[in-house]
Amino acid sequence: MSQQPNPQQDPSGAPRREDRLAPRPLDRPPVDPAQASVFGRPRGVDGAFDRLYAPDARGNGKAQQVTLAPPPPESLAEAFRRPPDAAGVVLQRPADDQGAGSQTETEAPLWSKPADPWRDPNAGALLGGPAVATEEEAKEDPEERPRGAMLSLPEVLFGRRVKPTALALLGVIALLIGAVGGLAGWWLSDRGDALTGELNIAEAEAGKERPPGSVAEVAQRVAPAVVSLEIRIGEGGGSGSGVVIDPQGYILTNDHVVSMAVKDQSARITAVFINGARAEAKVVGTDPKTDLAVVKVSVPDPVVVQVGKSADLAVGDSVLAVGSPLGLENTVTSGIVSALNRPIGMPGENGGPPSNYGAIQTDAPINPGNSGGALVDSTGALVGINTSILGGGEGQGGNIGIGFAIPIDQAIKISRSLIEQGSVKHADLGLNAASVAANTSEGAQVQNVAPGGPAAAAGIAEGDVITKVGDRIVRTATELTVVVREHNIGDVVPVQLSRQGRQLVVDVTLGSD
Repeated sequence: MSQQPNPQQDPSGAPRREDRLAPRPLDRPPVDPAQASVFGRPRGVDGAFDRLYAPDARGNGKAQQVTLAPPPPESLAEAFRRPPDAAGVVLQRPADDQGAGSQTETEAPLWSKPADPWRDPNAGALLGGPAVATEEEAKEDPEERPRGAMLSLPEVLFGRRVKPTALALLGVIALLIGAVGGLAGWWLSDRGDALTGELNIAEAEAGKERPPGSVAEVAQRVAPAVVSLEIRIGEGGGSGSGVVIDPQGYILTNDHVVSMAVKDQSARITAVFINGARAEAKVVGTDPKTDLAVVKVSVPDPVVVQVGKSADLAVGDSVLAVGSPLGLENTVTSGIVSALNRPIGMPGENGGPPSNYGAIQTDAPINPGNSGGALVDSTGALVGINTSILGGGEGQGGNIGIGFAIPIDQAIKISRSLIEQGSVKHADLGLNAASVAANTSEGAQVQNVAPGGPAAAAGIAEGDVITKVGDRIVRTATELTVVVREHNIGDVVPVQLSRQGRQLVVDVTLGSD
């Protein structure tokens, strides 16, 4: 039987080689001449490392290539070269010189001293005294032993270089030293001189409760209802005080406090309460003739002052003035009622009409900034609106113990009219008068009478001196205006006057201004 040849062998019996791929042809990209000049081998260098001098491999003593080194820097050559006049000086040591120098004596061996067995290697071991050098040996060998390393505080406390028992003992010793020092200091201080010693103060226990009606108790109740009013107009402005008289936020103050804001619509009024809260205030109405005004703020549940009756006041009653004098908020001063129904006339503000009112005179200190603040009685009830003071002279505008407040009975009446109607009408006689004081009469002399007015209808003529209206005596023209405005429009009041030395009484039906 014939056998087929193995496919892995050729017919001759030798194994057949598999067909393989030929190597990939080597790709040599062109070299940039500029890069070759920068990164290529220097000219004359065949391998990766250059050799300054290499003898011929054949041993003929000829160098294959010699590369000369650059000359040394001039500074190094001048520092290390042979001096010009030292051509014969040998700079190196002879070959047979072992460095002994000029020493002629050899050093004795370590065991040369028989008295030191520790340095003699042949000394036998024996029991004896401690290896401590004698005083003579210590003098002969003055070299000191090196000191141990100094330990820092962290190393002592936390480095475990000192035993805990030693640290505890050190702490106990420090405490004992401190205690002894403290006792010594106390003993020395206790033995001071005659001018020093222990101070014993007799302290009085403060009263926990203040009696009702005390100044502190009244001020505590009234102060939250008194606000400070700040008026800003551009870079300028002013300040004053006000009293909250209604839960809806109505604040009673003086006309001269807010008159600037009434004239300038760009003005801004801010009410500052005792707790520091601030709220914008709007002018409700003003009455320049009595120097009163009402503004309103929108705040929830304001503290309202209790309104009293100024008609019940008597001279000598205690009163408190609460306000912001000179910008000092929530200032409380005390005094008494010095006089009642004091006629006060003030010039108008910013070209307005003059103001006249029958004031409460008090010696409670009132200063600029108190205007519009509260004058309260000993129960804390509002009895007046602080308005003006009497200065001591030219340039003296501070308090001298004479201050004036508008009675609250008149102020509430005018504020109600301002809130309800926005304006106020006052009773008027229809004449102009001037103050006179003569031998026969004292009062307000009529200067002119308005045609068709109440005075003309009652028969009052020019030159008459009015001395009494109703049951109130008239001494000045200001007091005449104040007394007339205390009545209502349409009231019929008896007017007593003096005409050419005769006393007359006429009934006048008051009109409106």
